[in-house]
Amino acid sequence: MKILAIDDQQLVLMPLAKRLKDIGYNVFTSSNPEEALLLYATFKPDLLIVDINMPKTSGIEVIKQIKSNYDEPKPIMVLSGNTDKNLIVQAFELGVRDFMKKPLSLDEVSARVKSLIGLPEQPQKLMEEREVILQHRCVGVVIPCYNEEKRLKSAEFLKFLHQNTGYHVCFVNDGSTDGTLEVLQNLRKGRENYISIYNCEQNGGKAEAVRQGLTYMASFEDLDYVGFLDADLSTDFADFDDLVKTIETSGFQIVHGSRISRMGANISKESARKLISKIINFLISSILGMSFRDTQCGAKIMRKELVPIAFQKKFLTKWLFDVEIFMRMRQHFGKEEAQKNICEQPLKRWVHEDGSKLSYSDSLKIGFQLIKIYWNYRLKPFFTQTSFSKSFSGARMMEVRDEVPLN
Repeated sequence: MKILAIDDQQLVLMPLAKRLKDIGYNVFTSSNPEEALLLYATFKPDLLIVDINMPKTSGIEVIKQIKSNYDEPKPIMVLSGNTDKNLIVQAFELGVRDFMKKPLSLDEVSARVKSLIGLPEQPQKLMEEREVILQHRCVGVVIPCYNEEKRLKSAEFLKFLHQNTGYHVCFVNDGSTDGTLEVLQNLRKGRENYISIYNCEQNGGKAEAVRQGLTYMASFEDLDYVGFLDADLSTDFADFDDLVKTIETSGFQIVHGSRISRMGANISKESARKLISKIINFLISSILGMSFRDTQCGAKIMRKELVPIAFQKKFLTKWLFDVEIFMRMRQHFGKEEAQKNICEQPLKRWVHEDGSKLSYSDSLKIGFQLIKIYWNYRLKPFFTQTSFSKSFSGARMMEVRDEVPLN
């Protein structure tokens, strides 16, 4: 039995197609509605599964064309994150047999497919596996890697990606001198559709690795959000997924994790680092002119539209680029609007991992980097503007003086 699935996001189509093929169905997919209509004519599916929210041609339009072109069209199932009641009613009025709202489990999708068209001619018995959720949004995650050959938790990355659809991970190899690139290539093998490698020939530091990775991921049309996470998973995927849930249900431009010690949270820092962190956070809040408990946690998720604003230019500092992100937002949106667009969300877990690339000597250099940030983002623009205003005023006075008629 044949199924045609249409969705503009490949990260949604891939797990759906895999599950249905594993059951025994013959599955074709398309992320282009116009191409899908041609496929429908040649493939002649027993079931059409279609998304509603597609940018160029909506799922409703696809259904209308099929209904008008075929006397006895096959059953149609809609999978959509759109919960608009009028849209749902319109879909059923067009003859849709089932409307399923994302996110939902692939087990449920499989059961409803079987209910609509029956079992395939040669049904396959699936191996038992944990429930996989089909998401209604797609997220790109950048993982900066420098000499992570022995620390990279490949099994944890794969476990999360297998259980959570809608994620594309981009590992940025930041000029590693060990076997990191080979480890990443082995990790990507056979998973090219949802794991990418961005290889930098030379080490440019975490700031540049994240900047290049996010700029690259922002070009992926099917991603709704992009973010970054440390390679050691000191912030784990469960907390990162919570950050994603916050941004998709709010109007924030960016949501960042905060390592705040509180009841019920597992936040583990060395005593010396705790003291250094408190001093640094106080200085950062003073320089930003905005109150933060923690800006330096390596877990942030943002809307793609923020990337050209905050990541187009190289950062001034190696370790404090998080502060520069907020500074650039302040410059672009203004202080009050920037504060409204930033959400600081406490993490449930953060554990300091051995082998951290930030040494104590680096921590001591942070004071000089903060001065550099304050000068370039706050003082320098102020003095430049003041100097320009004085020059303009002086020039205007000369013009007025020249315009005064001589008696």
